[in-house]
Amino acid sequence: MKLLTIVLVTFFAGMGAGLGTGFAGMSAAAVITPMLVTFLKMDPYMAVGIALSSDVLASAVSAYTYGKHKNLDIRNGLIMMISVLAFTVVGSYVSSLIPSATMGNFSVFMTFLLGVKFIVKPVMTTKEAMQGVDPKKRAIQSLVCGVLIGFICGFVGAGGGMMMLLILTSVLGYELKTAVGTSVFIMAFTAFTGAASHFAIGGMPDPLIFALCVIFTFIWARIAAVFANKAAPETLNRATGIVLVVLGVVVLTFSIFS
Repeated sequence: MKLLTIVLVTFFAGMGAGLGTGFAGMSAAAVITPMLVTFLKMDPYMAVGIALSSDVLASAVSAYTYGKHKNLDIRNGLIMMISVLAFTVVGSYVSSLIPSATMGNFSVFMTFLLGVKFIVKPVMTTKEAMQGVDPKKRAIQSLVCGVLIGFICGFVGAGGGMMMLLILTSVLGYELKTAVGTSVFIMAFTAFTGAASHFAIGGMPDPLIFALCVIFTFIWARIAAVFANKAAPETLNRATGIVLVVLGVVVLTFSIFS
């Protein structure tokens, strides 16, 4: 019975996290962490470590898929990635000093609100318009935003992907597919750094739960990324919005009634 519970919880956690990653570059921790804590009674800090580990392969396969369809801006994402990586370690260390009970799910609200935004006000920026942004201005914004995103990603293991997507589309002027592709490219590295930091500080996780979360998240992220790259901008905005709203509501419900 316990094994069945573990398989079911990790399957649905991986499905939600994978869809969120493949469609919107969302951190897997926004879904996986509360589900592992609520249903498997896992320590929140360790749950974040498993979620970040699941993010690594899921983000990597998503980035590969977006890159294959030329929806990945590696050059302009490197500046943000370096600052995000540095402060992910800082955030992870600070979170280890704070009692687990205080680690909230504030990123859930961001997930829900961003989903509503995509439905109500879709991102229709074109790649041509994206190229018109001043390179120097974009570099400075990427550096500053990367510091903030990295700290939050390391601190709660969630919110980084959503903040990155919001910054890339609203501040840096990216079109949606390129924003998601660039976001998951960066998240693959930040998630690896965050996971390594968590396990180095808190020890290794349960191998079965760890493996199942990674595999299920990977599979669903691949499915979502393939669909997203073939979809029209209007369809992608709507699908991304719906996925984020549903995940936000579900995870918030888990948090309230756990």
